Amino acid sequence: MEGEEFSCKHYKRKCKFVTPCCDGLYRCRFCHDEEQSHTLQRDDVTLVECSQCGERQSVQESCLKCGLQFGQYFCFDCKLYDDEDKQQFHCTGCGICRVGGRSNYFHCHRCDMCLPNHLEGAHKCVEKVSRSNCPVCQEDIHTARIPSQIPPCNHLIHKTCFDNM
Repeated sequence: MEGEEFSCKHYKRKCKFVTPCCDGLYRCRFCHDEEQSHTLQRDDVTLVECSQCGERQSVQESCLKCGLQFGQYFCFDCKLYDDEDKQQFHCTGCGICRVGGRSNYFHCHRCDMCLPNHLEGAHKCVEKVSRSNCPVCQEDIHTARIPSQIPPCNHLIHKTCFDNM
């Protein structure tokens, strides 16, 4: 059960998404997006398939048929399952799950993003700074799995993009 057949390069979980857009089975939305010419919206996922017994069922924490827990971490809102402890937490303000432990971050309502605690009261707020694309790669910053960085200009940029400049 702990083998690589329950993993992809993004997550370790014991279920697959049934994708309504193309009626496929994918370990995660990122795997789907890499293989297809369209994007899977996580809110569109309503069914998962158990990796142990093959039962298709609504999105939930454990299999209705065999009782298998699909992941140590589960967030219904984000349709996120993960069997690796990354100190995941759901931020209501951001509307997505974050990693790194809720106690290590605060949500800045003006910036509209989670920031490390040491920046509380010590950062320059930029209205909804994370709700834009990275100025270098033009990919979405808010939902990216890539960490972001705030350079002196106060624009948000993916850390990898910043390091490659």
